[in-house]
Amino acid sequence: MFLKNSRYYGLPTVTVPDRNGREVAAVKLRRLPAMAGDDHAVTSSDRVDILADAHYSDATRYWHIADANSELETEELTRQVGRVIEVPSR
Repeated sequence: MFLKNSRYYGLPTVTVPDRNGREVAAVKLRRLPAMAGDDHAVTSSDRVDILADAHYSDATRYWHIADANSELETEELTRQVGRVIEVPSR
């Protein structure tokens, strides 16, 4: 289902219905270990990819921030101004 270099490769999957009732395969949710990092209060101009670029010099590492906050949709992390999110250390 995933390429060998994917972070999802080899993880357990489940079959779930999508919003149209069609069965789709998805990666099973997993508990993530706590990570050291910094709290970040969301501002109106924040986007997760921009935060990743600022903290890691790599915008494609946005998923580290999403994983640290157990958020499935990264847009939810910055939707509410003032929300405090965790930005893990490098």
